[in-house]
Amino acid sequence: MALAEDQDVLNEQLWGSNVYGYHACVTPTRSYIAPIESDRYMTVRSNGGLNQMRTGICDMIAVARLVNATLVIPQLDKRSFWQDTSTFKDIFNEPDFIKALEGDVHIVSDLPERLQSAPRARKHFTSWSGASYYEDVKELWKDHRVVHVPKSDSRLANNGLPIDIQRLRCRCLYQALRFSDPIEDLGKKLVERLKSRGKFIALHLRYEKDMLAFTGCTYGLSESEADELRIMREKTSHWKLKDINSTEQRSRGNCPLTPREVGMFLRAMGYTESTWIYLAAGEIYGGDKYISKLRLYFPNLVSKEVLATKEELEKFKNHASQVASLDYIISMESDVFIPSHSGNMARAVEGHRRFLGHRKTLTPDRRGLVELFGLLEKGELMEGPKLSSLITKMHKYRQGAPRKRYVSLPGSKGRARLRTEESFYENPFPECICLTGKH
Repeated sequence: MALAEDQDVLNEQLWGSNVYGYHACVTPTRSYIAPIESDRYMTVRSNGGLNQMRTGICDMIAVARLVNATLVIPQLDKRSFWQDTSTFKDIFNEPDFIKALEGDVHIVSDLPERLQSAPRARKHFTSWSGASYYEDVKELWKDHRVVHVPKSDSRLANNGLPIDIQRLRCRCLYQALRFSDPIEDLGKKLVERLKSRGKFIALHLRYEKDMLAFTGCTYGLSESEADELRIMREKTSHWKLKDINSTEQRSRGNCPLTPREVGMFLRAMGYTESTWIYLAAGEIYGGDKYISKLRLYFPNLVSKEVLATKEELEKFKNHASQVASLDYIISMESDVFIPSHSGNMARAVEGHRRFLGHRKTLTPDRRGLVELFGLLEKGELMEGPKLSSLITKMHKYRQGAPRKRYVSLPGSKGRARLRTEESFYENPFPECICLTGKH
């Protein structure tokens, strides 16, 4: 009997969620009114990868509300690293998006014909701006009917905005901005195939060429691989930092965990080798050379290429953002989500999982883990009960339990402090998450 009870406790520790009586709350306040008809129009070019675009689009929805402008469906980024030619309706359900937000913002698919060739004001909105900034921005429409915004990401403050604007951002991201039917349909099929095998972890393994090159992280790589990443970084003009000390990056916890380190981490946390793990990632740098080191710990390691047929994936071929959408859906529906590095995908999934009832998200303490892995390399620590105890204690409070959003880091000043605040979309508590019975 005691063994059964111990197993129940262990299962709860490994797979249990963190609800604690909290629920999503996005209902507008009583003072919130329907949008007023406006002859102001705003066109937008969304920049970045899938989740940078998703959060940027919802920032633009909130901005359109603040300035009382009609938003034209945004153009998606086709020029960045991902080189994806997908349009808005390829990735998102456009009719549902417009319909879901009709009580908040007027949205149209295209500019009216009479304004197609009208001169437009071009404006880069200042990052992390509050409501008062956008009161001043309204002046732009005195001389132009159309204002074009070249970048959509991080245009709104994380904190200090009116509650109705914050809740609008949540309604946009978590309810209105649904994926297109083909993406949703295949995503659900893949989730069902995984769940038929039991509980599973979605691992967002950022051990990809662009991430390693950008961060300058070369630990465990060959000399030729490290050179290849350095050359890529030097040739990428918008990556400002060129000369990076890989050892310092790693010791500060700024590097993605390697596949082998992820395996050691998860085994130490108590997950057994029979655990199913879905690999939510692009092409892993070094391919099977490094993935095999994770598979030694967890043989039941699968990807979308394993779960789906070639025919099912064919329509998404060469469309990185559509493929990333499948990873997002599966990560959202997993029993546990684990990001090996912070980033737009990790933050967006964590925030969405918090919104849906604080589903378990296990965030590795990379800095602490690197110290322990260093002791392993020196032979001062062995894999086993002691390592497991240290790692388990280290992550007791890193599993997605309810907490208010972190403010800026101590010592940061001016606009620089805004960069250090926790993203609103990473943790929409308290504005969009309430304790049962409280609003």
